[in-house]
Amino acid sequence: MKYDILILGSGPGGYVAAIRAAQLGKKVAVVEKGDIGGICLNWGCIPAKALLKSAQVFNYASHAADYGVKVGGKVTANLAEMVKRSRGVAEGMSKGVQFLFKKNKIELIQGMGKVLPGKKIAVTDDKGKTTGYTADHIIIATGARSRQLPNLPQDGKKIIGYREALVLDKMPENMVVVGSGAIGSELAYFFNSIGVQVTLVEFLPNVVPLEDEEVSKALARSFKKAKMKVMLGSSVEKVDTSGKKCKVTIKTKKGEEVIETDIVLSAVGITTNIEGIGLEETGIKSENGKVVVDDFYRTNVEGYYAIGDIVKGPALAHVASAEGITCVEKIAGLEVEPIDYGNIPACTYTSPEVASVGMTEKVAKEAGYEIKVGKFPYTASGKASAAGKKDGFVKVIFDAKYGEWLGCHMIGENVTEIIAEAVVARKLETTGHEILKAVHPHPTMSEAIMEATAAAYGEVIHL
Repeated sequence: MKYDILILGSGPGGYVAAIRAAQLGKKVAVVEKGDIGGICLNWGCIPAKALLKSAQVFNYASHAADYGVKVGGKVTANLAEMVKRSRGVAEGMSKGVQFLFKKNKIELIQGMGKVLPGKKIAVTDDKGKTTGYTADHIIIATGARSRQLPNLPQDGKKIIGYREALVLDKMPENMVVVGSGAIGSELAYFFNSIGVQVTLVEFLPNVVPLEDEEVSKALARSFKKAKMKVMLGSSVEKVDTSGKKCKVTIKTKKGEEVIETDIVLSAVGITTNIEGIGLEETGIKSENGKVVVDDFYRTNVEGYYAIGDIVKGPALAHVASAEGITCVEKIAGLEVEPIDYGNIPACTYTSPEVASVGMTEKVAKEAGYEIKVGKFPYTASGKASAAGKKDGFVKVIFDAKYGEWLGCHMIGENVTEIIAEAVVARKLETTGHEILKAVHPHPTMSEAIMEATAAAYGEVIHL
Protein backbone atom coordinates (compact mmCIF):
# COMPACT_ATOMS: atom_id res chain seq x y z
CA MET A 1 0.00 0.00 0.00
CA LYS A 2 1.25 3.48 -0.82
CA TYR A 3 0.41 6.75 0.91
CA ASP A 4 1.32 10.38 0.49
CA ILE A 5 2.45 10.54 4.13
CA LEU A 6 3.17 7.72 6.57
CA ILE A 7 3.65 8.64 10.23
CA LEU A 8 5.36 6.42 12.79
CA GLY A 9 3.79 7.21 16.17
CA SER A 10 0.40 8.60 17.23
CA GLY A 11 1.36 10.93 20.05
CA PRO A 12 0.63 14.68 20.03
CA GLY A 13 3.22 15.10 17.27
CA GLY A 14 2.12 12.20 15.10
CA TYR A 15 -1.66 12.43 15.32
CA VAL A 16 -1.72 16.23 14.91
CA ALA A 17 0.57 15.95 11.87
CA ALA A 18 -1.74 13.30 10.43
CA ILE A 19 -4.88 15.39 10.84
CA ARG A 20 -3.26 18.50 9.35
CA ALA A 21 -1.95 16.45 6.42
CA ALA A 22 -5.43 15.03 5.81
CA GLN A 23 -6.88 18.55 5.89
CA LEU A 24 -4.40 19.43 3.14
CA GLY A 25 -5.72 16.62 0.97
CA LYS A 26 -3.04 14.03 1.62
CA LYS A 27 -3.60 10.28 1.86
CA VAL A 28 -2.33 9.51 5.35
CA ALA A 29 -1.70 6.50 7.57
CA VAL A 30 -0.37 6.32 11.13
CA VAL A 31 1.54 3.37 12.58
CA GLU A 32 1.11 2.83 16.33
CA LYS A 33 2.27 -0.10 18.49
CA GLY A 34 0.36 0.95 21.62
CA ASP A 35 -2.47 3.20 22.72
CA ILE A 36 -3.69 5.85 20.28
CA GLY A 37 -2.56 9.28 21.42
CA GLY A 38 0.83 8.15 22.67
CA ILE A 39 2.32 8.85 26.09
CA CYS A 40 0.76 12.30 26.49
CA LEU A 41 -2.85 11.21 26.25
CA ASN A 42 -2.45 7.84 27.92
CA TRP A 43 0.46 8.01 30.36
CA GLY A 44 1.48 11.64 30.67
CA CYS A 45 -0.15 15.05 30.39
CA ILE A 46 -3.81 14.07 30.46
CA PRO A 47 -4.04 11.37 33.19
CA ALA A 48 -1.59 13.34 35.35
CA LYS A 49 -3.77 16.45 35.14
CA ALA A 50 -6.82 14.35 36.03
CA LEU A 51 -5.06 13.19 39.19
CA LEU A 52 -4.02 16.74 40.01
CA LYS A 53 -7.64 17.86 39.65
CA SER A 54 -8.64 15.17 42.14
CA ALA A 55 -6.01 16.51 44.53
CA GLN A 56 -7.35 20.03 44.08
CA VAL A 57 -10.91 18.91 44.85
CA PHE A 58 -9.66 17.02 47.92
CA ASN A 59 -7.82 20.14 49.07
CA TYR A 60 -10.91 22.32 48.60
CA ALA A 61 -13.12 19.84 50.45
CA SER A 62 -10.59 19.57 53.28
CA HIS A 63 -10.59 23.36 53.66
CA ALA A 64 -14.25 23.97 52.89
CA ALA A 65 -14.71 25.76 56.22
CA ASP A 66 -12.30 28.46 55.02
CA TYR A 67 -14.94 29.36 52.41
CA GLY A 68 -17.91 29.23 54.78
CA VAL A 69 -18.96 25.76 53.66
CA LYS A 70 -19.69 23.02 56.18
CA VAL A 71 -18.85 19.47 55.09
CA GLY A 72 -20.08 16.60 57.24
CA GLY A 73 -17.56 13.98 58.35
CA LYS A 74 -13.86 13.60 57.62
CA VAL A 75 -12.78 14.13 54.03
CA THR A 76 -10.67 11.21 52.76
CA ALA A 77 -8.69 10.60 49.58
CA ASN A 78 -9.43 7.37 47.73
CA LEU A 79 -6.39 6.80 45.52
CA ALA A 80 -7.95 3.86 43.68
CA GLU A 81 -10.99 5.94 42.69
CA MET A 82 -8.77 8.86 41.68
CA VAL A 83 -6.74 6.54 39.45
CA LYS A 84 -9.93 5.05 38.01
CA ARG A 85 -11.21 8.48 37.07
CA SER A 86 -7.82 9.41 35.61
CA ARG A 87 -7.76 6.29 33.43
CA GLY A 88 -11.28 7.04 32.25
CA VAL A 89 -10.28 10.54 31.20
CA ALA A 90 -7.27 9.17 29.31
CA GLU A 91 -9.34 6.51 27.57
CA GLY A 92 -11.90 9.11 26.55
CA MET A 93 -9.24 11.31 24.99
CA SER A 94 -7.73 8.34 23.14
CA LYS A 95 -11.14 7.46 21.74
CA GLY A 96 -11.48 11.09 20.69
CA VAL A 97 -8.33 10.81 18.57
CA GLN A 98 -9.65 7.60 17.00
CA PHE A 99 -12.82 9.51 16.08
CA LEU A 100 -10.74 12.28 14.51
CA PHE A 101 -8.85 9.68 12.46
CA LYS A 102 -12.13 8.32 11.08
CA LYS A 103 -13.49 11.82 10.46
CA ASN A 104 -10.38 12.77 8.48
CA LYS A 105 -10.11 9.38 6.70
CA ILE A 106 -6.73 8.59 8.28
CA GLU A 107 -5.81 4.92 8.30
CA LEU A 108 -4.53 3.49 11.57
CA ILE A 109 -2.02 0.64 11.26
CA GLN A 110 -1.52 -1.21 14.57
CA GLY A 111 1.88 -2.77 15.14
CA MET A 112 5.58 -2.17 15.70
CA GLY A 113 6.93 -0.03 12.89
CA LYS A 114 10.42 0.22 11.47
CA VAL A 115 11.59 2.59 8.75
CA LEU A 116 13.44 1.08 5.81
CA PRO A 117 15.29 2.46 2.77
CA GLY A 118 13.16 3.33 -0.24
CA LYS A 119 10.57 5.29 1.78
CA LYS A 120 9.15 2.18 3.37
CA ILE A 121 7.89 1.16 6.79
CA ALA A 122 7.66 -2.48 7.88
CA VAL A 123 4.95 -3.09 10.47
CA THR A 124 4.86 -6.23 12.63
CA ASP A 125 1.51 -6.93 14.27
CA ASP A 126 0.84 -8.69 17.57
CA LYS A 127 0.72 -12.07 15.80
CA GLY A 128 4.19 -11.62 14.33
CA LYS A 129 3.06 -10.90 10.78
CA THR A 130 5.07 -8.21 8.99
CA THR A 131 3.58 -6.01 6.26
CA GLY A 132 5.35 -3.39 4.17
CA TYR A 133 4.00 0.08 3.39
CA THR A 134 5.42 2.86 1.22
CA ALA A 135 4.89 6.62 1.05
CA ASP A 136 6.24 9.71 -0.62
CA HIS A 137 7.03 11.12 2.82
CA ILE A 138 7.69 9.36 6.14
CA ILE A 139 7.50 11.22 9.45
CA ILE A 140 9.07 9.63 12.54
CA ALA A 141 7.36 10.64 15.79
CA THR A 142 8.25 7.87 18.24
CA GLY A 143 8.51 10.04 21.37
CA ALA A 144 10.32 9.19 24.58
CA ARG A 145 10.13 7.15 27.77
CA SER A 146 11.20 7.47 31.40
CA ARG A 147 14.96 7.71 31.80
CA GLN A 148 16.64 4.88 33.72
CA LEU A 149 19.62 5.52 35.98
CA PRO A 150 22.06 2.72 36.97
CA ASN A 151 21.68 3.52 40.67
CA LEU A 152 17.87 3.64 40.36
CA PRO A 153 16.97 0.38 38.59
CA GLN A 154 13.20 0.49 38.20
CA ASP A 155 11.47 -2.74 39.22
CA GLY A 156 7.95 -1.36 38.83
CA LYS A 157 7.15 -2.00 42.52
CA LYS A 158 9.56 -0.32 44.92
CA ILE A 159 11.44 1.81 42.41
CA ILE A 160 8.99 3.16 39.87
CA GLY A 161 8.70 5.59 36.97
CA TYR A 162 5.88 7.98 36.11
CA ARG A 163 3.75 5.29 34.42
CA GLU A 164 3.57 3.15 37.55
CA ALA A 165 3.01 6.29 39.67
CA LEU A 166 -0.13 7.09 37.67
CA VAL A 167 -1.75 3.73 38.47
CA LEU A 168 -0.75 2.91 42.06
CA ASP A 169 -3.47 0.72 43.56
CA LYS A 170 -2.89 1.69 47.19
CA MET A 171 -1.65 4.70 49.08
CA PRO A 172 1.96 4.46 50.28
CA GLU A 173 2.76 5.94 53.67
CA ASN A 174 5.84 7.69 52.33
CA MET A 175 7.68 8.25 49.06
CA VAL A 176 10.99 9.64 47.80
CA VAL A 177 10.70 11.50 44.49
CA VAL A 178 13.99 11.92 42.63
CA GLY A 179 14.04 14.89 40.26
CA SER A 180 12.07 18.14 40.53
CA GLY A 181 11.36 18.96 36.91
CA ALA A 182 7.72 19.26 35.83
CA ILE A 183 7.00 15.52 36.16
CA GLY A 184 8.71 15.11 39.52
CA SER A 185 7.25 18.27 41.02
CA GLU A 186 3.72 17.49 39.85
CA LEU A 187 3.74 13.94 41.19
CA ALA A 188 5.43 15.00 44.42
CA TYR A 189 2.74 17.64 44.90
CA PHE A 190 -0.07 15.18 44.10
CA PHE A 191 1.01 12.48 46.53
CA ASN A 192 1.92 14.97 49.24
CA SER A 193 -1.46 16.70 48.94
CA ILE A 194 -3.42 13.47 49.49
CA GLY A 195 -1.50 12.51 52.61
CA VAL A 196 1.70 10.74 51.54
CA GLN A 197 4.88 11.86 53.32
CA VAL A 198 7.01 12.99 50.37
CA THR A 199 10.72 13.71 50.20
CA LEU A 200 11.73 15.52 46.99
CA VAL A 201 15.40 15.16 46.02
CA GLU A 202 16.95 17.52 43.46
CA PHE A 203 20.59 17.46 42.35
CA LEU A 204 20.58 21.14 41.30
CA PRO A 205 20.27 24.13 43.71
CA ASN A 206 16.59 24.80 42.89
CA VAL A 207 13.37 22.92 42.18
CA VAL A 208 12.01 23.28 38.62
CA PRO A 209 15.59 24.32 37.78
CA LEU A 210 14.84 25.68 34.30
CA GLU A 211 12.52 28.34 35.72
CA ASP A 212 13.41 31.84 36.91
CA GLU A 213 15.20 31.60 40.25
CA GLU A 214 12.58 33.63 42.12
CA VAL A 215 9.84 31.31 40.88
CA SER A 216 11.84 28.22 41.85
CA LYS A 217 12.41 29.50 45.38
CA ALA A 218 8.74 30.42 45.76
CA LEU A 219 7.65 26.90 44.73
CA ALA A 220 10.14 25.34 47.17
CA ARG A 221 8.68 27.49 49.96
CA SER A 222 5.19 26.35 48.99
CA PHE A 223 6.26 22.70 49.09
CA LYS A 224 7.86 23.11 52.50
CA LYS A 225 4.77 24.95 53.80
CA ALA A 226 2.77 21.89 52.73
CA LYS A 227 5.14 19.76 54.89
CA MET A 228 7.02 18.22 52.00
CA LYS A 229 10.71 17.58 52.67
CA VAL A 230 12.78 19.24 49.92
CA MET A 231 16.44 18.28 49.59
CA LEU A 232 18.32 20.52 47.14
CA GLY A 233 21.87 20.04 45.92
CA SER A 234 21.44 16.37 46.78
CA SER A 235 21.65 13.08 44.93
CA VAL A 236 20.48 9.52 45.47
CA GLU A 237 23.56 7.31 45.65
CA LYS A 238 21.89 3.93 46.07
CA VAL A 239 18.64 2.24 47.06
CA ASP A 240 18.47 -0.98 49.11
CA THR A 241 15.20 -2.76 48.29
CA SER A 242 15.93 -6.02 50.15
CA GLY A 243 13.73 -5.20 53.13
CA LYS A 244 10.07 -4.34 53.51
CA LYS A 245 10.94 -0.69 52.95
CA CYS A 246 13.49 0.93 50.66
CA LYS A 247 16.60 2.37 52.28
CA VAL A 248 17.60 5.38 50.21
CA THR A 249 21.11 6.74 50.63
CA ILE A 250 21.16 10.44 49.76
CA LYS A 251 24.32 12.50 49.39
CA THR A 252 23.90 16.07 50.66
CA LYS A 253 26.21 18.98 51.28
CA LYS A 254 26.37 17.94 54.92
CA GLY A 255 27.10 14.29 54.22
CA GLU A 256 25.08 11.15 53.59
CA GLU A 257 21.57 10.62 54.90
CA VAL A 258 19.57 7.39 54.80
CA ILE A 259 15.80 7.60 54.45
CA GLU A 260 13.42 4.66 54.74
CA THR A 261 10.46 4.82 52.37
CA ASP A 262 7.79 2.64 50.78
CA ILE A 263 8.43 3.76 47.21
CA VAL A 264 11.09 5.59 45.24
CA LEU A 265 9.76 7.48 42.20
CA SER A 266 12.42 8.23 39.59
CA ALA A 267 11.58 11.38 37.64
CA VAL A 268 15.01 12.28 36.30
CA GLY A 269 14.05 13.01 32.72
CA ILE A 270 13.33 11.04 29.57
CA THR A 271 15.11 8.97 26.93
CA THR A 272 14.18 9.13 23.25
CA ASN A 273 12.67 6.11 21.50
CA ILE A 274 15.03 5.83 18.55
CA GLU A 275 16.47 2.35 19.09
CA GLY A 276 15.31 -0.39 16.76
CA ILE A 277 13.24 1.84 14.50
CA GLY A 278 15.56 1.52 11.49
CA LEU A 279 17.59 4.73 11.60
CA GLU A 280 20.88 2.97 10.95
CA GLU A 281 19.53 0.79 8.13
CA THR A 282 17.97 3.82 6.47
CA GLY A 283 21.03 6.03 6.96
CA ILE A 284 19.26 8.64 9.06
CA LYS A 285 21.70 10.62 11.18
CA SER A 286 21.33 11.00 14.95
CA GLU A 287 23.49 12.70 17.59
CA ASN A 288 23.32 12.38 21.38
CA GLY A 289 20.05 10.46 21.22
CA LYS A 290 18.32 12.94 18.91
CA VAL A 291 17.54 12.69 15.21
CA VAL A 292 19.27 15.48 13.29
CA VAL A 293 16.81 17.64 11.33
CA ASP A 294 16.67 21.07 9.69
CA ASP A 295 14.21 23.87 10.50
CA PHE A 296 11.43 22.00 8.71
CA TYR A 297 12.21 18.58 10.28
CA ARG A 298 13.84 17.04 7.21
CA THR A 299 16.48 14.45 8.03
CA ASN A 300 19.63 13.92 5.99
CA VAL A 301 17.78 11.27 3.93
CA GLU A 302 15.35 12.68 1.37
CA GLY A 303 11.71 11.86 2.13
CA TYR A 304 12.25 11.15 5.84
CA TYR A 305 11.34 13.57 8.62
CA ALA A 306 11.36 13.55 12.44
CA ILE A 307 9.39 15.55 15.01
CA GLY A 308 8.67 15.70 18.74
CA ASP A 309 10.79 14.45 21.62
CA ILE A 310 13.29 12.73 19.29
CA VAL A 311 14.54 16.02 17.79
CA LYS A 312 16.08 19.24 19.12
CA GLY A 313 13.97 21.48 21.30
CA PRO A 314 11.98 21.01 24.51
CA ALA A 315 10.18 17.70 24.93
CA LEU A 316 6.68 19.13 25.31
CA ALA A 317 3.39 18.00 23.77
CA HIS A 318 2.53 21.42 22.34
CA VAL A 319 5.97 21.65 20.76
CA ALA A 320 5.54 18.26 19.08
CA SER A 321 2.14 19.32 17.73
CA ALA A 322 3.52 22.57 16.35
CA GLU A 323 6.43 20.70 14.75
CA GLY A 324 4.04 18.22 13.14
CA ILE A 325 1.94 21.01 11.61
CA THR A 326 5.02 22.89 10.39
CA CYS A 327 6.46 19.70 8.88
CA VAL A 328 3.38 18.69 6.86
CA GLU A 329 2.62 22.23 5.75
CA LYS A 330 6.14 22.46 4.35
CA ILE A 331 5.66 19.08 2.62
CA ALA A 332 2.40 20.41 1.12
CA GLY A 333 4.21 23.43 -0.33
CA LEU A 334 2.78 26.11 1.93
CA GLU A 335 4.74 29.19 2.99
CA VAL A 336 5.90 28.23 6.47
CA GLU A 337 7.93 30.00 9.14
CA PRO A 338 10.31 27.96 11.31
CA ILE A 339 9.17 27.60 14.92
CA ASP A 340 10.59 30.19 17.32
CA TYR A 341 11.92 28.02 20.13
CA GLY A 342 12.57 31.14 22.19
CA ASN A 343 8.82 31.66 22.51
CA ILE A 344 7.70 28.28 23.82
CA PRO A 345 5.63 28.35 27.03
CA ALA A 346 6.43 25.93 29.83
CA CYS A 347 3.88 24.91 32.48
CA THR A 348 4.08 22.96 35.73
CA TYR A 349 0.70 22.01 37.20
CA THR A 350 1.51 22.01 40.89
CA SER A 351 -0.38 24.19 43.35
CA PRO A 352 0.59 26.96 43.01
CA GLU A 353 1.03 26.51 39.26
CA VAL A 354 4.16 27.62 37.41
CA ALA A 355 4.25 29.04 33.88
CA SER A 356 6.88 30.88 31.88
CA VAL A 357 8.02 31.98 28.45
CA GLY A 358 11.16 33.66 27.17
CA MET A 359 14.29 34.67 29.03
CA THR A 360 14.78 34.53 32.77
CA GLU A 361 16.21 37.63 34.43
CA LYS A 362 19.60 35.93 34.71
CA VAL A 363 19.67 34.90 31.03
CA ALA A 364 18.60 38.38 29.88
CA LYS A 365 21.43 39.99 31.86
CA GLU A 366 23.95 37.46 30.56
CA ALA A 367 22.80 38.24 27.01
CA GLY A 368 23.78 41.86 27.57
CA TYR A 369 20.35 43.45 27.77
CA GLU A 370 19.65 46.50 29.89
CA ILE A 371 16.38 45.42 31.40
CA LYS A 372 13.30 46.65 33.21
CA VAL A 373 11.84 44.12 35.65
CA GLY A 374 8.39 44.32 37.20
CA LYS A 375 6.72 42.03 39.70
CA PHE A 376 3.17 41.97 41.01
CA PRO A 377 2.28 39.68 43.95
CA TYR A 378 -0.98 37.76 44.18
CA THR A 379 -1.37 39.18 47.71
CA ALA A 380 -2.34 42.45 45.98
CA SER A 381 -4.76 40.76 43.55
CA GLY A 382 -8.44 41.09 44.42
CA LYS A 383 -9.36 37.95 42.48
CA ALA A 384 -6.61 35.90 44.16
CA SER A 385 -7.74 37.10 47.59
CA ALA A 386 -11.36 36.26 46.80
CA ALA A 387 -10.28 32.78 45.64
CA GLY A 388 -8.21 32.22 48.77
CA LYS A 389 -5.14 31.67 46.59
CA LYS A 390 -2.75 34.49 47.48
CA ASP A 391 0.53 32.60 47.00
CA GLY A 392 2.41 33.67 43.90
CA PHE A 393 3.34 36.52 41.61
CA VAL A 394 3.81 37.57 38.00
CA LYS A 395 7.25 38.74 36.92
CA VAL A 396 7.93 40.47 33.59
CA ILE A 397 11.22 41.41 31.92
CA PHE A 398 11.49 44.07 29.21
CA ASP A 399 14.37 45.44 27.16
CA ALA A 400 14.86 48.97 28.52
CA LYS A 401 15.89 50.40 25.14
CA TYR A 402 13.14 49.18 22.80
CA GLY A 403 10.47 47.83 25.13
CA GLU A 404 10.74 44.26 23.78
CA TRP A 405 9.09 41.73 26.09
CA LEU A 406 11.99 39.42 26.88
CA GLY A 407 10.38 37.09 29.40
CA CYS A 408 7.40 36.40 31.62
CA HIS A 409 7.51 34.17 34.71
CA MET A 410 4.55 33.29 36.90
CA ILE A 411 3.68 31.26 39.94
CA GLY A 412 0.15 31.13 41.31
CA GLU A 413 -3.41 30.02 40.70
CA ASN A 414 -4.39 29.71 37.01
CA VAL A 415 -1.06 30.97 35.64
CA THR A 416 -0.93 28.07 33.16
CA GLU A 417 -4.07 29.55 31.61
CA ILE A 418 -2.88 33.16 31.42
CA ILE A 419 0.68 32.62 30.13
CA ALA A 420 -0.71 32.54 26.57
CA GLU A 421 -1.15 36.33 26.73
CA ALA A 422 2.61 36.73 26.99
CA VAL A 423 3.24 34.15 24.24
CA VAL A 424 0.91 35.89 21.77
CA ALA A 425 2.15 39.37 22.71
CA ARG A 426 5.76 38.33 22.18
CA LYS A 427 4.84 36.72 18.85
CA LEU A 428 3.31 40.03 17.76
CA GLU A 429 6.38 41.95 19.04
CA THR A 430 4.26 43.85 21.53
CA THR A 431 6.05 46.36 23.75
CA GLY A 432 5.63 47.03 27.44
CA HIS A 433 3.79 50.30 26.80
CA GLU A 434 1.28 48.49 24.58
CA ILE A 435 0.58 46.00 27.37
CA LEU A 436 0.01 48.92 29.74
CA LYS A 437 -2.57 50.46 27.39
CA ALA A 438 -4.41 47.17 26.79
CA VAL A 439 -7.31 47.27 29.26
CA HIS A 440 -7.40 44.11 31.37
CA PRO A 441 -10.63 42.89 33.02
CA HIS A 442 -11.11 43.34 36.77
CA PRO A 443 -11.13 41.39 38.95
CA THR A 444 -9.04 38.70 37.28
CA MET A 445 -5.73 37.08 37.97
CA SER A 446 -4.67 37.97 34.43
CA GLU A 447 -4.57 41.68 35.28
CA ALA A 448 -1.45 40.85 37.29
CA ILE A 449 0.35 40.89 33.92
CA MET A 450 -0.66 44.52 33.36
CA GLU A 451 0.22 45.43 36.95
CA ALA A 452 3.63 43.76 36.73
CA THR A 453 4.29 45.63 33.49
CA ALA A 454 3.28 48.88 35.18
CA ALA A 455 5.70 48.06 38.01
CA ALA A 456 8.51 47.64 35.46
CA TYR A 457 7.83 51.15 34.15
CA GLY A 458 7.25 52.80 37.54
CA GLU A 459 3.52 53.22 36.98
CA VAL A 460 2.00 50.50 39.16
CA ILE A 461 -1.27 51.48 40.86
CA HIS A 462 -2.03 48.70 43.33
CA LEU A 463 1.31 48.39 45.11
